[in-house]
Amino acid sequence: MVVMKGINDDEILDFVAWTARKPIEIRFIEFMPFSGNKWSSNQVYTQADILATIQRSYPIEPITAGPHDTAKAFSIAGHAGRIAIISTMTAPFCAGCNRIRLTADGKLKNCLFSTGETDLLTALRAGEEVLPLIQATISAKAKELGDN
Repeated sequence: MVVMKGINDDEILDFVAWTARKPIEIRFIEFMPFSGNKWSSNQVYTQADILATIQRSYPIEPITAGPHDTAKAFSIAGHAGRIAIISTMTAPFCAGCNRIRLTADGKLKNCLFSTGETDLLTALRAGEEVLPLIQATISAKAKELGDN
């Protein structure tokens, strides 16, 4: 759930309640700036805001994160599922992120915020080797919030 201040932040506890009966992980994501989404910083419902909202109704316990986790997970006693927060804007995790993304049209992105993409599909269709393209894309991954 991408949480946006004043838009859907009143639905957080409904999603948390869902974890009581279902063994699922609900992820709350801070609203991030992308082309065309009319982002502004005053719409960001922060990790601290999300936690405060949840803790007013539920006691939560942090779950130890792995070195490359992009979400901070929490358990709630008696719940079958758990919650997690992706805090890209207020607590970036770039230093430990090892994610790359392959888009539906065959483009490789080394970060959600990267401005560039590597066209793997065209190379594959032409019978070209894609491993060098993948390696170059990963090597160009920025240290913080995109740039490539």
